[in-house]
Amino acid sequence: MKHLIATVVLLAVAAGATGFVAFRATGNDEVAQALAKQDAMEWLRADFKLTDAQFAAIKKLHDAYSVVCEEHCREIMRAARVRNELKAAPQTNASAIATADRRVEELRLVCESAIATHVRECAAHMSPEAGRRYLALVLPKIKDFDHQAPPDLQLNKHGH
Repeated sequence: MKHLIATVVLLAVAAGATGFVAFRATGNDEVAQALAKQDAMEWLRADFKLTDAQFAAIKKLHDAYSVVCEEHCREIMRAARVRNELKAAPQTNASAIATADRRVEELRLVCESAIATHVRECAAHMSPEAGRRYLALVLPKIKDFDHQAPPDLQLNKHGH
């Protein structure tokens, strides 16, 4: 389940403070229960009113993407660790630090592009209206994900 959660960056981001308030305000018990349990997939099913077939297709996408997502986060954390070690070294090397900063940024952009593609693939399995709402909710928030831990339904902010 932990790896499944790691695949739903889009869900974690989407369920940030604004989303949480909006969902609670709707009075939808299924959405509220999914949020209370921190169950991203059930939140997705309830909030976007997915049919069983839609849910199964999206879950299959998430399961397949979990490996990719986990590897992206691992690479970003590894590159950030190297960069931070260079910055903390007694003899700082500005060129090496700049190279390490660029590497972290390159990896972050690869990750964000892959997540956006994944989000669009998921939206394609929803009704047109739900897909548009999902994309409008999730895509703008992808850049805010911190890549420090698997995403959760509270838009994690672990710091860098």
